Amino acid sequence: MRIIALTNDPVRLSFLTALLRDAGIEPVVLDGYASAVEGSIGAIPRRLVVSEADADQALRVLREAGVEAP
Repeated sequence: MRIIALTNDPVRLSFLTALLRDAGIEPVVLDGYASAVEGSIGAIPRRLVVSEADADQALRVLREAGVEAP
């Protein structure tokens, strides 16, 4: 798995997830529960990850949409 984005912003996370799914890539959100348990104060960002096989295409999709990715 490769990290595509780190964020505490649920709107950004939803947008990135939608972009990737529209491109046929199935992302996974990690640390969502840990972030919620700590009260969503921003101490634990959520990680959006994709499989290694989809990573290059995912980064290309985000770049074409004008989104900065790590």
